[in-house]
Amino acid sequence: MRGALEKQMQRHPHILNAATNLLAICFVIVGGLKLANRNANTYADELAWLAAFLLLVSILSSYLAIRNDDALVWQNRMADWCFLGAIGVLFASMFFLTAQL
Repeated sequence: MRGALEKQMQRHPHILNAATNLLAICFVIVGGLKLANRNANTYADELAWLAAFLLLVSILSSYLAIRNDDALVWQNRMADWCFLGAIGVLFASMFFLTAQL
């Protein structure tokens, strides 16, 4: 049990780092579509905003889990599920971006 807990504790700094990088990619998608005046023609920017929101929730809950030394399990699970959901939404955004351009 101790090994599984240590493995879980080491995972959240990686989620924090990856979610921060993916948040920047969401802003690149939104900004690129806005500069190209294509944001009205596609749902990719709305999906990228949704992914950005999920990534922000993942970043905040992962940070709080690290600060609280994993005292609250729901923070770990929220970080995990929001991160996975954001990856799925970001994939859908990229799919709509390539399909509608």
